[in-house]
Amino acid sequence: MLFMLIPMAAGNQTRITEFILMSFSSLPTEIQTLLFLAFLTIYLVTLLGNSLIILVTLADPMLQSPMYFFLRNLSFLEIGFNLVIVPKMLGTLIAQDTSISFLGCATQMYFFFFFGVAECFLLATMAYDRYVAICSPLHYPVIMNQETRVKLAAASWFPGFPVATVQTTWLFSFPFCATNKVNHFFCDSPPVLRLVCADTAQFEVYAIVGTVLVVMIPCLLILCSYTLIAASILKIPSAKGKHKAFSTCSSHLLVVSLFYVSSSLTYFRPKSNNSPESKKLLSLSYTVVTPMLNPIIYSLRNNEVKSALSRTFHKALALRNHIT
Repeated sequence: MLFMLIPMAAGNQTRITEFILMSFSSLPTEIQTLLFLAFLTIYLVTLLGNSLIILVTLADPMLQSPMYFFLRNLSFLEIGFNLVIVPKMLGTLIAQDTSISFLGCATQMYFFFFFGVAECFLLATMAYDRYVAICSPLHYPVIMNQETRVKLAAASWFPGFPVATVQTTWLFSFPFCATNKVNHFFCDSPPVLRLVCADTAQFEVYAIVGTVLVVMIPCLLILCSYTLIAASILKIPSAKGKHKAFSTCSSHLLVVSLFYVSSSLTYFRPKSNNSPESKKLLSLSYTVVTPMLNPIIYSLRNNEVKSALSRTFHKALALRNHIT
């Protein structure tokens, strides 16, 4: 039995013991197999790329600046984000294992909120780091010292805990209807909320206000940082100096654009234009594709990272040759 009927105080309601993730079940089996291969490749590239960024920024003495400390945090976050969502999605595609327990669904949603909120604030912290580096280069090492960067990283990760705890606990305290089919490839709030048999108006107001605040506060901080950065770059007399200053921000700007555009299109479009299938496709962009692109963007657009990767590769090759 996928769910059991239990008499409850509010009447004869259904207590869900597990959910069914509809995922991409409407597609032909052949298409699902191709999607599995594509997502598996993306998943492995994501884990490899972000793991390399973490290892290289830890090991290479040339990459010990605050920027790479925050980049390492971003890579940790992207790995966690992928581990929460992608393995289960792969299981639904290849093994048709579409069931997820009540606790498993709540846990997946909790960590999805946690990592999503943390990423918003971490991107804002990285923008502030670039602002200090460009607008106050002489004071940069003093302002962004070890203690400050650790506090900023902790402040970026912390908001995810209360947001995820309140939203997940509140949503899963509602009674659910007889159906247990979640029309998504993971336990996101809107498709799970549709299964609730209760007045959810208060929760929906909280969810909208919370989402707007979580997205807008970091977004405004990023905009303020880059407005000041742009004003500072315009004052640089040489074209070469302007290009060098801008190049230090370009990777972060591209990552921010990818994340905010895809997530905003998912959660802030009018409901009439937001069909479940289109939302699934948009969700793929920031849950699966963006975490893969981030290390690639930082590697291809950053000469220091490329040089560090090359040095690490040659050291590993030399060590291997020495051992053999």
